[in-house]
Amino acid sequence: MSSFVTSAHEAVERRFAARALLANPILSGLHHPDQLAVVRRHAPWLRQMYFSRAGYSLIIETGFARLSKAPLDADTAPRPALRTTGQPFISRTYTCLALLCSALLAPAVGDQVLLSVLVEQVRADAASADLKLSESTDEARHLVQALRLLIDWGVLHETEGTVVAWGLRADEVLLDVNRPLLPHLLARTLRDIDTPATLLAPKLISATQDEPRRTLRRKLIENPLVRREDLSDAERDVLSRERTELTRVLDEDFGLVLEVRAEGALAYDPDDDVTDLTFPGRSTVAHAALLLTNALIDDLSPKAGQVVTLPVAPGEDSDDGLRRDSPPTRPGALAPWSIVEASVEMLIERYGSYFGEVYRADASLLLNEVVRLLESMSLAEGIEMGLLIHPAVARYRPDPQHSPTRAARRMGSTIDGSSAPLWIEEQS
Repeated sequence: MSSFVTSAHEAVERRFAARALLANPILSGLHHPDQLAVVRRHAPWLRQMYFSRAGYSLIIETGFARLSKAPLDADTAPRPALRTTGQPFISRTYTCLALLCSALLAPAVGDQVLLSVLVEQVRADAASADLKLSESTDEARHLVQALRLLIDWGVLHETEGTVVAWGLRADEVLLDVNRPLLPHLLARTLRDIDTPATLLAPKLISATQDEPRRTLRRKLIENPLVRREDLSDAERDVLSRERTELTRVLDEDFGLVLEVRAEGALAYDPDDDVTDLTFPGRSTVAHAALLLTNALIDDLSPKAGQVVTLPVAPGEDSDDGLRRDSPPTRPGALAPWSIVEASVEMLIERYGSYFGEVYRADASLLLNEVVRLLESMSLAEGIEMGLLIHPAVARYRPDPQHSPTRAARRMGSTIDGSSAPLWIEEQS
């Protein structure tokens, strides 16, 4: 009995540690002392498990753990770094982030640094790289957002003062620097890297029979939804033949529940502890996205198996460099932008009292944010002709056999995640 209890306890701890690393690929002792302690306790098992399951490498030191993930396919929805407002970093913010990391690695920077000294180094590095970095308030905002991300990662710690106060009034700030963590921020070294494409290209892993299994697990772990058309033939074969084993592995190692349907698959966390994107959700954008997709499906009345033919410019080649014999197609239904815009304006008119004020006043802003959320969930894609709705959105359609909750009735839609005809259960 004692041996069984010990084994069960270890299994729970290992899954806790694996989930902690999924939620925070950079675990610092400053921000996550309890999680890091468990990760350190099960370090050998975690290193082996993450490499064999997903091809990830795990670095564990006294003060941090860093899970370095392999790049995903080009079909994967981008997951940018986010500002404190929830808006994605733009190129200028990423430039500031890169310059800050470079400045922190300068020989003169020790375990502590004054922010004014660090910013001077940043500006000097920018000048040497022929980059213009002004002293404007707008430029300071980008630096503050980059600094705050480094603080969240545990690279920096505000010992005296705050970076926000520096951005507002140029107040001095004393920062602690976690120098051992700095070289591990990038998933791979920049040595012999000469282009961004080379940096983002997946590392070559020795070809083994389990490679489709590993790439499939990686997609399921990292993506809100894995569309069937984005799977290779080998991955689809693994999903079909080894669904029971895949379900067991995802549950035992990560606490994820596998759901496989005709349009694709997703591995979701019922507790939302390792989820960085929630849909449906409680925010204005999440509510509006749900209401919009439901309204568009009602208007378009898509059929199972429906596809959209995409336009091809004269002489355009396919992604593999070969001339296309026929135009490309995508599963789903297409809503022209005029219909999408009218639908968003209708939602504001009907439900605006429940939306954030900034979105009530700006339909274009709400539309852009809704499209960005749906794209990040792989549920829709904005193309020149309109909004391409993937059949998987029907997973979130209301079920007429169930009564909506009071909150759902207030929003004019159920949000229980029940299934609708387009999202068909795959037969194993």
